[in-house]
Amino acid sequence: MDAKKADKQQGDDGNAAPALKTPTDLRPQATTEVAEALNAVLADVFALYMKTKNFHWHMSGPHFRDYHLMLDDQATELFAMTDPLAERIRKLGGKTLRSIGHVSRLQRIPDNDEDFVEPSKMLSELCDNNRALVSSLREAHEVCDDNRDIATASLIENWIDETEERTWFLFEADRNPDRTGH
Repeated sequence: MDAKKADKQQGDDGNAAPALKTPTDLRPQATTEVAEALNAVLADVFALYMKTKNFHWHMSGPHFRDYHLMLDDQATELFAMTDPLAERIRKLGGKTLRSIGHVSRLQRIPDNDEDFVEPSKMLSELCDNNRALVSSLREAHEVCDDNRDIATASLIENWIDETEERTWFLFEADRNPDRTGH
């Protein structure tokens, strides 16, 4: 298929091609803006999911079991966000991520390809990344508010709460104990 035909099928405005168009009462510009914001969040969620699984797989040390299980739980929670995010974009008539390459072009959460990462550095890095995700979710929420997209904003509010909980757990797990052991 030539590039011109592919562009026509996918749409030029960030919205889905006519064959994939979904009816909504939101303005076309609103659906484009929300889809762009959500696609960036979706890319970050995939990046953070992969990093969390990476650290889960490569965890070591005396707290291995606790950290290994915590990171697996957190990765599961992150992965659970992906389908509702992508489907929300499609419900609005937008087009969403199509490949790992697309994720890498949009992600703002940096990868970590180091051969070895100290457990404390893993937790600290994931804590920072989850805080960054909360910030991105808040920005996407503002886009939704500006465009009167209440349903997407409602989903984002739950994801903010979940992400803040992951941040809290990572922060607490990485704290240095005081003289009382706390």
